[in-house]
Amino acid sequence: MADVLKEKKKKEYNEYVKKVTPVHSLWKNMCGAFLVGGAICTAGQLIINTAVALGLDEKSAATWCSVLLVLASVILTSCGAYQRLAKFGGAGTLVPITGFANSVAAPAIEFQKEGQVFGIGCKIFTIAGPVILYGIFSGWVLGVIYWVLTLMK
Repeated sequence: MADVLKEKKKKEYNEYVKKVTPVHSLWKNMCGAFLVGGAICTAGQLIINTAVALGLDEKSAATWCSVLLVLASVILTSCGAYQRLAKFGGAGTLVPITGFANSVAAPAIEFQKEGQVFGIGCKIFTIAGPVILYGIFSGWVLGVIYWVLTLMK
């Protein structure tokens, strides 16, 4: 009798999960990511082309492009627009520089009510911190490997 009740509850639960689980369209997600990611990259290329047309060299133009894309991402995050864009574009908003800026700004904005130290200071690197940590650590490891290999020559 207990096994029958367990099976019935399990079946009801599975039906409930199936009912409340959102269904996503793969093609819709891919098209949204393509459009949003492409738009961000196009904006970046327009910034570079404009900067070069105004007389900057390629390296300075690329620097200004990075700065302006980070600034735009932080402004859109603070207004709540980046989250709506991410809902539509999904992985397309993870274009490295804008996605990273969003991942740093969003927790800082969300926890600013808790104060400068415990809110912004502690929460700003919740997502970006591990990326920075492992990026620096892997760079150090590769540097040591390179150094050892140059000693062996």
